Amino acid sequence: MAYRIGLLGASKIARGAVIAPAKDNPDFEVVAVGARDAARARAYADEHGIAHVSGSYAELIARDDIDVVYNALPPAGHAEWSIAALEAGKTVLCEKPFAMNAGEAKAMTAAAERTGQLLIEAFHYRFHNVIRRAETLLKDGAIGRVTRATAEFKGTIARTPDELRWRRDLGGGGLMDLGCYPTHALRTLIGAEPRIVSAEATFDDGVDVDLSAKLEFPNGVTAELACAMVSPSFSAPLRIEGEHGSLEIINYLAPQMGCRFTVTIDGRAEAQNVDGPSTYAAQLIHLGEVLDGKAKPLTGGADAIGNMTAIDAIYAAAGRPSL
Repeated sequence: MAYRIGLLGASKIARGAVIAPAKDNPDFEVVAVGARDAARARAYADEHGIAHVSGSYAELIARDDIDVVYNALPPAGHAEWSIAALEAGKTVLCEKPFAMNAGEAKAMTAAAERTGQLLIEAFHYRFHNVIRRAETLLKDGAIGRVTRATAEFKGTIARTPDELRWRRDLGGGGLMDLGCYPTHALRTLIGAEPRIVSAEATFDDGVDVDLSAKLEFPNGVTAELACAMVSPSFSAPLRIEGEHGSLEIINYLAPQMGCRFTVTIDGRAEAQNVDGPSTYAAQLIHLGEVLDGKAKPLTGGADAIGNMTAIDAIYAAAGRPSL
């Protein structure tokens, strides 16, 4: 029997992140959507062929015909409604960034532990073959001891009246929406938690439009990350340097949209295979494996707390204005 998914929020992202890949995955079925506006939820359900509608978030998570809640609300709604869903006995796939801050991340993780329910952060890139291959190569010492790393994510998010990512109070901002990816990728591939050396940002009404930070990891590994909400073009490169070579991924974020993955060892470059399911398809596959007891979750828990701790520290170093 397929795991039944309920969508928390009639969101844009759910279309590509869950609805589309679930149609190609027999282990999952999207059966309900809940929104604060029942009419909006009904229109969304009709558009995407979803059978059931709930007129509130509380009504959705209380349903006994769903197994998994996909929380695609703005970050300001992640802690409250993820915890409520966990307490209602549901597995939760929570969009990134995990929470508004590390304190909320700790409360969410504690709720998952208390209820015995699964809580996974939807860092879809993390589940793709490309990032898993990179992780394996680094753990096996392919380029020797890691010495330096860089990662970024830049794009354009139009500033429209309904664009929540330009709302600081709802959890918007470049680092929260985009920079959380390079922060997570660096932590994942280096395999440790960073110290924030410095950070700089341009703020507009408290929202960071662009940001850069310098980090230091244990064993003298230095790193830099950058993000921007207003950029001439999409940019998502990642580079890890080691004593014997380097690992470079052009578009680590969504390899299915075009990716170049090169490992250079002692001056010899070798292209790596970038095939595999899309990041969102891989995310559902991983969720199914965890639910079936075949794998341990790659995100959530201490990892989610670590990422929000780093984000908090970067904002502090950049001097983000108080609300």
